[in-house]
Amino acid sequence: MGKQYNKVQKRRRRKQYFKRKREQTKSSIALKKSSGGTSAPAKKAAKKAAKKAAAKKTTKKAAKKTVKKTAKKAAKKTAKKAAKKTAKKAAKKAAPEAAEEKPAAEEASGKESSAAEEPPAAE
Repeated sequence: MGKQYNKVQKRRRRKQYFKRKREQTKSSIALKKSSGGTSAPAKKAAKKAAKKAAAKKTTKKAAKKTVKKTAKKAAKKTAKKAAKKTAKKAAKKAAPEAAEEKPAAEEASGKESSAAEEPPAAE
């Protein structure tokens, strides 16, 4: 699989290389015809082409960075949601336990009062 992937990458790079070369030759030919053979405009055109290529690379890098940032933000959001859910579940579990404890305390105090009113039967 690695060799095949390398072949694909090489082909892409080669296509891009040929495309750049064609654009350079076209721009230099067009400038020679219009300017009458001066080389300064050709250099300017070459610089512009180089700048365009660099700009494309930077936009790709920026796009990758934004994708990474959005992925990180999404991961943080899902982590926060999961934390909230677990906190809610824990709170729900604690709430019924607390509710169960209160009636038990009331029943215990009720038993004490009834035991005080009734005299001992077998003494």
